[in-house]
Amino acid sequence: MKIRSKAPLRLGIAGGGTDVSPYSDEFGGCVLNATINMYSYAFIDDEIDDKSIIFEAKDLGITESIDLNHNISIAGKLMLHRAVYKKVMEKYNNGKYIPLRLTTQSDAPPGSGLGSSSTMVVTMLEAFRQLLSLPLGEYDLAQLAYEIERQDCSLAGGKQDQYAATFGGFNFMEFYKNDQVIVNPLRIRRYIINELESSLILFFTGASRDSAKIINDQIRSIQEDNGSRLNAMHSVKRSAYKIKELLFKSDILGIAHEFRSAWESKKATSKSISNELIDRIESEILQSGALSMKVSGAGGGGFIMIFVEPEKKLDVIKTLQKFDGHVRNFQFTDEGVYSWTI
Repeated sequence: MKIRSKAPLRLGIAGGGTDVSPYSDEFGGCVLNATINMYSYAFIDDEIDDKSIIFEAKDLGITESIDLNHNISIAGKLMLHRAVYKKVMEKYNNGKYIPLRLTTQSDAPPGSGLGSSSTMVVTMLEAFRQLLSLPLGEYDLAQLAYEIERQDCSLAGGKQDQYAATFGGFNFMEFYKNDQVIVNPLRIRRYIINELESSLILFFTGASRDSAKIINDQIRSIQEDNGSRLNAMHSVKRSAYKIKELLFKSDILGIAHEFRSAWESKKATSKSISNELIDRIESEILQSGALSMKVSGAGGGGFIMIFVEPEKKLDVIKTLQKFDGHVRNFQFTDEGVYSWTI
C-alpha cells in the first residue's frame, strides 16, 4: 500500500507569539493566520522487502535507515520523522514496529517562518492516520503534532502551526492554559481575499533561522523584563483582534496600517525578532511605496509579508531585487491536511 498526504503552510498574519507558553497560559493568546498554496508532503510505502525503517527527507538530502531489531530512538538527523513514527507505533499500533519507507519534502525550508516544521509533523501524522485508519479528528491530530514537537522533541514554539496545517483556511485561534485551543474558521468573502492577495508580496530573505532559539529568547526577555516587553506582547494580541475586524470589513488599507503597528510591537518583545538585513529591507521598500511589512513566524529571517497598493507592487518588487532572496507568488487556500491511498 502506498499513502500520500499533503498539508498547507501558513502565513502568520497577526498575534504570533501569544500562542507560546507561558504567555498563553497566563493571559490567553490569539492568532490570525491563513494557509497558502505551499505544502509539506509525506509518502509512505509499506511494501518493502526489508526489516528496516527508512526515513528520507528529499528536500534536505538526508536518508536514515533503522534496523527493526534495534531500539528506536528519536536521536538522529531526522528527529521529527523518528518521533512521529515512534509515537504512532507505540500509541496506536500496540508497540509493534512495522517496516516501511517514509519520504517527505516541503515547498519551504525549515526556519522559513511559514510553519514548515510543524506542518511536516502534521502531514506525516496524517499519512499514518490513513495507513492505520486511526480515529483522529482535527483537534486530535493537531494536539498530537504539538505533543510530538514540543514535548517529545523538546523544541520550543507555539501551537498555531499545527492547527493551521490541520484545519486550513483563514482561522482566528485562541489559546489558553491546559492546552485548551479554540479554532474559529473565518468566512471571508472572495473579493476580500482577492484584494488581500493583490496587496501582499511574499519575499523570502534567503536566510532561514532557528525559530526555537528566537522563541526561547523571546520568553526569556519577557520573563526578565520590567514590563515593557510584556506590554508589547499585549499589544501584539490586541492587533490580532483589530486586524480580524478590519478583514471582515474589507479594510485592507486599515490592515496595512495596523501591520506597521503590530510589527513595531513584535520587535519590542525581543531583540532577536529583527536584524540588520530585515531593517535594511524595510527601509528600502517603504521608500519605494510599500505601506508596511512584518516577518511571518518567529522573526529573524525567513519570509516577509509586505503590504503595498496593487498598482505599486512592481515598484516594490524591483526594489527587492537589490537583496538576495526572491519573491514567491502565492494564493490563499481553504483546505487543510488530507491524504489518499494508491
